[in-house]
Amino acid sequence: MINRREFVLLAAGAVTAPRELRAQQKGMPVVGFLGSTAPAPFTPFIVAFRRGLRETGYDDAQNIAVEYRWAEDHYDRLAGLAADLVSRKVDLIATNSMPSALAEKAATATIPIVFETGIDPVQAGLVASLARPGGNLTGVCMLTAALMPKRIELLIGLVPQAKVIGLLVNPTASTAGQMIGDAEEAARTKGVRLRREQLVALAARDAVPAIYPLREFTDSGGLISYAASFTAAFHLLGIYAGRVLKGEKPADLPVQQPTTFELVVNLKTAKALGLTVPPSILARADEIIE
Repeated sequence: MINRREFVLLAAGAVTAPRELRAQQKGMPVVGFLGSTAPAPFTPFIVAFRRGLRETGYDDAQNIAVEYRWAEDHYDRLAGLAADLVSRKVDLIATNSMPSALAEKAATATIPIVFETGIDPVQAGLVASLARPGGNLTGVCMLTAALMPKRIELLIGLVPQAKVIGLLVNPTASTAGQMIGDAEEAARTKGVRLRREQLVALAARDAVPAIYPLREFTDSGGLISYAASFTAAFHLLGIYAGRVLKGEKPADLPVQQPTTFELVVNLKTAKALGLTVPPSILARADEIIE
């Protein structure tokens, strides 16, 4: 459970400069966290990140300070925020997306960076290889983009009459091209057309079935999701951050990838949409929300 202190700290978006100064005066490590999103929806994952830090001996109430910077989904702000954290000479930087990881990689070649990303970090140029990242970066790859064909397969299984599928993607993201390409290839394989308009409002207004890359969407009323656990990923990211702070080198820490994926189905939403979930999907579901 998230307590009031955790929520206030996260919502504030940054630890104040005086606290950072006190941390440096005491020899306390300072971690920068660069988020491409808004802070509030990311709260559960930050809590998991902090739990990972605590498990390696770093508690941000006692012996570590964390500086948060949030781009609020305005990716053009990431370069400036990344430069700000580097100028503060933080001991380590954690990021929550490929765009924020790329911004920090461009900003520093010396400060250790631990990242979470859904895009192949080797293909994106973040690391040399998954097993031996090299340089100053390592982290967790959630395979979000790689799961696109599976999500399209599941969506067609739910709505077999579908001929056109919409894809919602932030066009300013540096990874948008790759995600669109992967989705288009998967759509062609299934014999459907892909639309790339921004469809969230239309989906809500016109009751369009949708599949999501986070189970949290399904918990909040979305139809279906297929993904690895982001909570587990950020818990591991916190552990990696702690290990680096204790002296391990990012270059020697393999990029982690999930081995299990959660299929979550919201039957209440399916009923509201007039859909009958096939027994084959129900049998494969890790969780069914009724």
